[in-house]
Amino acid sequence: MPAPPPRPAPQRIPLWLVRAELFLRVLLRMYIGIAICYAPWSSLFWDQNPLFVQFPTLAIFAANGAVRGIISGIGLLNLWIAFQDAIHFRNR
Repeated sequence: MPAPPPRPAPQRIPLWLVRAELFLRVLLRMYIGIAICYAPWSSLFWDQNPLFVQFPTLAIFAANGAVRGIISGIGLLNLWIAFQDAIHFRNR
């Protein structure tokens, strides 16, 4: 019975590539989080949104302060996740 062929050694991802991916992921999450936090309070984006102009019932719902707060909270959650990702990164 012939011996099985040797298994190739697993390839390691270079450290610079891991750190570059982390940097881009944190940067993207921070950008999205800031945009989501700001959007509900921007009159140019929120009050004059074509979707809200087309559907007035949706505009009344979106104008509610609680809805704006929930959307901003989602943005803050995204920022929190980005900071946690950056702080708790360890080289593996």
